[in-house]
Amino acid sequence: MNKYHFLLTGLFGLLLILGVACSSSSSTGGGSEEITIMANLTSAQTPASDNPIIEKIEESTNTTLDITWVMDEVYDEKMNAVIATDTAPQALFVKNQDSFKKMKDSINEEQYWNIEPYLKDYEYLSNLNPDVLNNTKVNDKLYSLYSGRPASRWGLIYRKDWAENLGLEAPTNTEELFEMFRAFTEDDPNESGDDDTIGVAAASDLVYGGFKFTSSYFVTPNNWGEKDGELLPEFMFDGYTDTMNFFKKLRENGYVNLDFPATSQSDQNDMLLTGKAGALISCICSAGGMQDQLQRNNPDATLDVQNRISGPNNGPGNWSNSGYGAVVLFPKSSNETEEDLRKVLAFFNELMKPENYNLLTYGIEGTHYEVVEGKAKVIESASDLSQREVRPVLGLVIGDESTVDALQPYPKNELYAKQYEQIMDNNNILINDPTAPLDSETFGDRGGALQQIIDDATVNYMLGDLDLDGYHEEIERWKEDGGEQVIEEYNAAYQQ
Repeated sequence: MNKYHFLLTGLFGLLLILGVACSSSSSTGGGSEEITIMANLTSAQTPASDNPIIEKIEESTNTTLDITWVMDEVYDEKMNAVIATDTAPQALFVKNQDSFKKMKDSINEEQYWNIEPYLKDYEYLSNLNPDVLNNTKVNDKLYSLYSGRPASRWGLIYRKDWAENLGLEAPTNTEELFEMFRAFTEDDPNESGDDDTIGVAAASDLVYGGFKFTSSYFVTPNNWGEKDGELLPEFMFDGYTDTMNFFKKLRENGYVNLDFPATSQSDQNDMLLTGKAGALISCICSAGGMQDQLQRNNPDATLDVQNRISGPNNGPGNWSNSGYGAVVLFPKSSNETEEDLRKVLAFFNELMKPENYNLLTYGIEGTHYEVVEGKAKVIESASDLSQREVRPVLGLVIGDESTVDALQPYPKNELYAKQYEQIMDNNNILINDPTAPLDSETFGDRGGALQQIIDDATVNYMLGDLDLDGYHEEIERWKEDGGEQVIEEYNAAYQQ
C-alpha cells in the first residue's frame, strides 16, 4: 500500500506552506525494515508516491522507506526545526557544505553517532574516500556519510559560434579572457548589426556566480591560504584584490551585466540561453544541457568549455570543494541503540551496490537508459520520464563513481564528452582549502555575519562605491568583530 501526504508541521508553524515538504512511503511487506529519512529536493518535482526507483530500492534493500522531501530553499529551516523539536529522522541529510559548516559546532556525540568505528564492517561504505571523509569530520570525529561531488567542476562556458565568427580561440590566460569578453560586447559576435550583446553574465553569489571561479585564475587561495607560516582568509591575499579589479574593469567597460550584484543564478543562465551574454564562468557540467536548450531556438548556436586559464604570474588553478555535496547524519534520538544505527548503515551500504547506485543515478535499464559501449545512455524518448522519476531521487546517492564500480555516463555528443574530460582534468590543478577539516568555534557562531562584511565590501568595491582604503577598513572591522579570533582558532587547529 502506497501513501503520500503533505507535511504541514514545524517549529512555530514554519512550514505552513503548501508543497514545502512531502512525506512518502510504500510498504513492501515481508518483515522489511522501516527507515525514516529527510532529504532536500534536487529538482522542482517531488517523487511520486509510486516512484518506480524508490520501489525498486525498497525491494532490493528489503526496507520500507518513509522519506520526507523538503524544498531546497527552506531545507535548512526545516532541518533546524526537526533538530530543535527532537523529531529528526533516522537519516538526516544536510544539503551542502555551507549548511554543514554552519551547524558543525552543534554536532557532538551526545546528539549524533560517531560512525567511524562501524564503516569497516560494511563492504561498500568502507570504500568511501578517506580524504573526503576526513573533510567532513568534526573535532576529529566522523559523524556523516557523504554524497560525492567532483572536486572541481568549474570553468568557462562560452559561445563557440560567436568565437568562430570573430576568429577567437579558447582563452588560455586572463588577458585573453578579458579580450574575449570585450569582443563579445563590442565586435558584433552574433552578426546582428546591433549593440545587443555583453561578454559575460555574472550573478550576485560570490561563490557560485562567477567571482570565486575567476579568483582561482589569479591564484587566490580557496577560502584560506598560508602566508609566512600563518593561515589567513582569502581576502587578505593579492589574488583576491586582482579578481575584484578584474570584475570592476569588466563592469566599467560594460562587458558584464551591470546589475550582477543583484542578479540571480537563474537570470545569469538565462542571459546565455537567450543570446544576450556570450559566456559564463560557472559549472562546466551545465554546458551540454545549455547547448541543447540554445539549439531549440537557434540550431546553429554552439557552446564550448575551457577549464585551464592561467593568471598573470601563475599557471592554471581551480578551487576544490572538498569532494562532497550533501552529508547524512544519524541522530541518536531516532537511532537509540547501536543495533538501530547498524540497520540504517546497512541500508546505505546497500545503496552503494553498483546496481542500486546505477538505479538512483540513471533509472531503470530499458526504461530510462540503455547500455551502449559499456556506458549508461539516456533513452532520448524517455528524457521527460527521467526528469520526473530519476532526477528527484538523485539526492539519495552516497559516494560517487570513484568509490563505486558503477556505469559511466555515455556522452550525448562531443561537448558532453569534453565537459566530463575537463572536470576530471581539474583534479590535476586543484586549489584545496586547508581549513576544510578544521573547526573554529567563533566561525561557527558568527561566520555568517563575518562573511557578510566581506561580501558587502567586495561588491561595493567592484561597484566603485568603496575605494581600496575603504575596503581595507572593512577588513579591520571583520577582525574586530571576531575575525581575528577565527584566525587564531584555525591556526591553533592547523598546528595540531
